[in-house]
Amino acid sequence: MQIRILLFISSFITWVLLRWSFEPQNIVIGIAVSVLVSLMTAGIFEKKSGLLKRPWRYLWLFYYFPLFAWECFKANLEGAYRVIHPDLPIRPGIVKVRTTLKSDTGLTFLANTLTLVPGTMTVDIDRDGGFLYVHWMNVESPEIDRATALIVERFEKILRRIFG
Repeated sequence: MQIRILLFISSFITWVLLRWSFEPQNIVIGIAVSVLVSLMTAGIFEKKSGLLKRPWRYLWLFYYFPLFAWECFKANLEGAYRVIHPDLPIRPGIVKVRTTLKSDTGLTFLANTLTLVPGTMTVDIDRDGGFLYVHWMNVESPEIDRATALIVERFEKILRRIFG
């Protein structure tokens, strides 16, 4: 029951922050959506009882999101620069990168992060070997260790603190 209340409160706060409208109909809709979210997702959190054991680790998200935004900004600038200067070479390819993340949530978060950053897209995850296959717009190095350092490392350090 506590999980559902926490989910309701966090969902409603998110709704209010995203809508920033305090009209009665928006508040009612926000309450309805928050109730649905808490009812539909509570089972996920109840199955993973250790999810809320170390809530301080989620403070790293406040560091992760600005880093992610900055990396997206830089990648967008690089992509725009390549469009403006078509003489610049583009060497697309799929590279194999190593990851030390083991949890499904951590791997999903990393794969989605790489897909959302312009110029990279996660193609496959090899859970057994601890590898991701990433399509890279401009392959700077086909070597696993170097590609890992260039693509994954900056995100993985923080995700390891969040997802263990």
